[in-house]
Amino acid sequence: MVADFLARSRAGGVLLLIALLALWEVSARFWVSSPNWPPVTQVLGALLDGVRSGELLPVFGSSVYRMLLGYAAGVSCALVAGLLMANVRAAHAALEPALELLRPIPIPAVIPPLILLLGIDDAMKIFAVGFSSFFPVLVNTIAGVRAVDPVAIDVARTFGVGRLRTALRVVLPAALPYILAGMRVSLALALIVTVVAEMIAGSAGIGYYVMTMQYALRAADMYAAIFVLAALGYALNRGFLEIERRILHWYHL
Repeated sequence: MVADFLARSRAGGVLLLIALLALWEVSARFWVSSPNWPPVTQVLGALLDGVRSGELLPVFGSSVYRMLLGYAAGVSCALVAGLLMANVRAAHAALEPALELLRPIPIPAVIPPLILLLGIDDAMKIFAVGFSSFFPVLVNTIAGVRAVDPVAIDVARTFGVGRLRTALRVVLPAALPYILAGMRVSLALALIVTVVAEMIAGSAGIGYYVMTMQYALRAADMYAAIFVLAALGYALNRGFLEIERRILHWYHL
């Protein structure tokens, strides 16, 4: 009975997380004697101090701002390009070689040229986030449009529905599960790339803060920022899933 409850709820995951944190606490106090591995209670204390002093909130606020701008730009461009490439063969033939050459490039390899072109200000970070967010949505949009049942499109044409209305009323809703799946992947990538860009060439933001705490040997503050970063990523994912569930209420029945 207890096993069934744990399997059907999040209690099992919460218990596992608590157990891992308890193991961390015990290991830091009794097994590992290092200032770079502070107890969890010390990390939580640093987290509370950072929130009370107002040090952490502006740090995360600036990172979220850059992440959302880059994410919105990347997703918007990917939707336009994906719909165009999925519906127009000439556009697909023209764009696919260049996009497939760019898609496998790791983002750390993209940032140095961006620094030369855009500097180390927000423009570079926003572009890097948009670049990384672009490709998952692009690939999923193309796959989603191509997976639409041809019968549905033929029925729309039979009733004299124009191409634009067919795309908006038939193709786009049918492709939404694919598109939203790509957007969810891109959201996680956007957060990761924001932090990486701030670590490589930042003067503000959570990535810069984590690196600064590392260099200052303030391990508890560094781990506290990572805790908040993990919580932020979890909250973004849960929020996106809730939005997805509301949009695709017909799909999750």
